[in-house]
Amino acid sequence: MLRIAHLIDDQNPGGVTRYLDFIASDPGMAALGRHEIVPVSRYRPAATRIEADVIVSHLTLSWRGLPGLMFLRARHPGTPLIHVEHSYSAGFVAHNVTRAARFYTLLRTGYAMFERVVAVSAAQADWMARRGLVAEGRLEVIRPSLDLSDFRALDAPEGPVRTIGAIGRFDRQKGFDILIRAFRQIEGEDLRLRIIGDGPERARLEELAGADPRISFPGFAADPATAIAACDAIAMPSRWEPYGLVALEALAARRPVLVSNVDGLRDHVQTGALQVTGGGVDDWVVGFNRLVTAKSLKRPGAPVGTTRADWRRLLDEVTGADRVENDGWGTAA
Repeated sequence: MLRIAHLIDDQNPGGVTRYLDFIASDPGMAALGRHEIVPVSRYRPAATRIEADVIVSHLTLSWRGLPGLMFLRARHPGTPLIHVEHSYSAGFVAHNVTRAARFYTLLRTGYAMFERVVAVSAAQADWMARRGLVAEGRLEVIRPSLDLSDFRALDAPEGPVRTIGAIGRFDRQKGFDILIRAFRQIEGEDLRLRIIGDGPERARLEELAGADPRISFPGFAADPATAIAACDAIAMPSRWEPYGLVALEALAARRPVLVSNVDGLRDHVQTGALQVTGGGVDDWVVGFNRLVTAKSLKRPGAPVGTTRADWRRLLDEVTGADRVENDGWGTAA
């Protein structure tokens, strides 16, 4: 059986770790090979002993980490190396990078060490292609997935939207400050905004919420399905977002999803998400008003992903394998 080592340098709870949990435990992914999650140093990944037929990097690229990637490549000269880009996108560059040319040089240099580079959304892949970050023929798109059965099992909310949820780490990236400012301009004593999660911006967000009794901070949700069940709709005002697993979960739960017009969140519009045209507070006021005043909303259907099929195709490409499909394949995810 094919041995696939997935290298990770950050084991904090979040989308990447949940995606890797899915890869390691899903029966359909197991039909492709034995997946092992290998924690490594971001700067010295080759210091950890790795025995695999394919090595998949889920690491964050940096100038400091380049020598470690070179050593990883040198230590496994005959092993296909794949990199999955979870961190960087056009929105990331716009909000965080002052010397873009230098940053693009970092990415081109790092990506060149891999047989394939995987974008997690079509929008991210388009950005990579426009900037010439990946050599021709080496760029793939595989949208992440999770076990969505708990979300699909939820009843769809009935009636108008009254409780809006926002789920994620309290970080500038997620744009929850924009959300709070916009929500406070919306009239309706029966409206609620539940900001679910935790992180370094918690005190600032609570200050922005002020004395508005409609805004609450329930804390970190160990069970995302339960958190989404308590909401009529989900809002994602991210400043940058390579993909956005929360949108996938909320759509599977047949909740309206309001997303900013950025990066991988655009991919979710194709499967039912509602897009806010701009990223400012006034734009989100308009989006909120449309959401809560709608007399009827088309409930999105549970999205059907292609994660397993796309990984199968990619692994076949890099290994030259021609595996026979078997009964353990399961449905698409």
